[in-house]
Amino acid sequence: MRLQLEFFIIIGILLILGLVSMVNLTQQKYNDTLFTKELEFTDTTLTEVNKQSMQGRAFTTYGVRDSDVLTLHQIQYYTKEIESLCANRGVFIDNKLYLTGNVVFNNQEGFSYSSENAIYDKKTKILDITSPFVGKMLQNSVTGDTLRYDVVKQEVLGNQIESVVYTAEK
Repeated sequence: MRLQLEFFIIIGILLILGLVSMVNLTQQKYNDTLFTKELEFTDTTLTEVNKQSMQGRAFTTYGVRDSDVLTLHQIQYYTKEIESLCANRGVFIDNKLYLTGNVVFNNQEGFSYSSENAIYDKKTKILDITSPFVGKMLQNSVTGDTLRYDVVKQEVLGNQIESVVYTAEK
């Protein structure tokens, strides 16, 4: 009886040692997210140029470039055609500037449009205001749901427009 009991104890110990050797006792932590931040800056002026001239300028209080996406806070954007385009946050993806929070667009004719969301396509030079907006010039005012402004042609298209326009008396 003693031999059988010792035999079972030896087999049990060997099984336990085999199982323990198969289990990895060290815990390795793997970081699932890769560090992709390429650039971070504060209080900066960004200037876009080509071989002939300056294309545009952007002033920002804080910016980050991460995975080819440039995010700017408190952005002020200027070009030859745009007097100013300001927002709390701007995100450059490819050739589009996505603006959110207190978006204000001032054009060369003196109109000032304000909204919460807008998209400026640098390639086509079209500003799409995608949320309700208010436009003002002196006493004249325009409100609507959405607006499309062609910066080059200086043409405006809008949806659900209401306006008050004052004309000179004759």
